[in-house]
Formats: sequence, C-alpha cells, structure tokens
Amino acid sequence: MNSLILRTVAPFLTALMLLFSVFVLLRGHNEPGGGFIGGLIAASALAIYGIANGVSAVRKALWFHPMSISAFGLFLACVAGFLSMAFAVPFMTGLWVYPVVLGVEVALSTVMLFDIGVYLVVVGAIISIALAMEGREGEGP
Repeated sequence: MNSLILRTVAPFLTALMLLFSVFVLLRGHNEPGGGFIGGLIAASALAIYGIANGVSAVRKALWFHPMSISAFGLFLACVAGFLSMAFAVPFMTGLWVYPVVLGVEVALSTVMLFDIGVYLVVVGAIISIALAMEGREGEGP
C-alpha cells in the first residue's frame, strides 16, 4: 500500500496494539481475555504493519521465524501441563508460587505459563499463514 498516512501511523498503532495484546494476555486468567485473544490482537498489529510497510519489514521486525515462535509456545503450554504431574496432581492443575521481587509479592502460576504458550502459538501460526499468503513482494496479480 502506498499511503503516507498509513506508513506514518502504522508503527505507533502497531506498538499500541502489541501493548494492548500483552494487557489482554495478562488479565486473561482472571477476567475475559487470555492467550488466544491476545495473540490475535498481536497478529493483527503485525498485519497492519505489513500492510503499511510490506512483508520484508515484518520479517525484519520478527527476530525468529514465526513457526519457531509457535513451537516454543507449544513447548511452554506442554511444560505448564506436565509441571502439575511432576507435583503429583492431575494434569493441567494450576500451581502457584509467590516470590518476593524488590519487596513486592508476585503471583506466578502455571495458568499464566499456559496462556503465554497459547499466545505464542497463535502469534506464530497466524503470522506464518499471513506471510505465506502474501508470498514474496512483487508477485501476484
């Protein structure tokens, strides 16, 4: 797309959407939201960036191959499930720890680890599909 306005606004909109996707991800295990919706928002942000600046800009913005991101997310989701079995509770049972970081008690859980895994699977898969559908720049009708 050859729009100066879109190319100018896209980086700011992408950053705002990525920040919002992390917000939706982190509130997901207590309220509506979670890894799937957060991942869709992040993939949409990268799609807008790709529409404005081209596929090569999205490939440069990603540090890893999209399918590697998906694979790591699947690994995290599996680890979240198998951690419960390691502690002799049923598969996918939520476990919590409360470490104190800089004087503040932080609640960490396997539920959050699973949500982060789903987030990464969705982002990697959707971006991989979108980049494959877009093909190489300059091809197409």
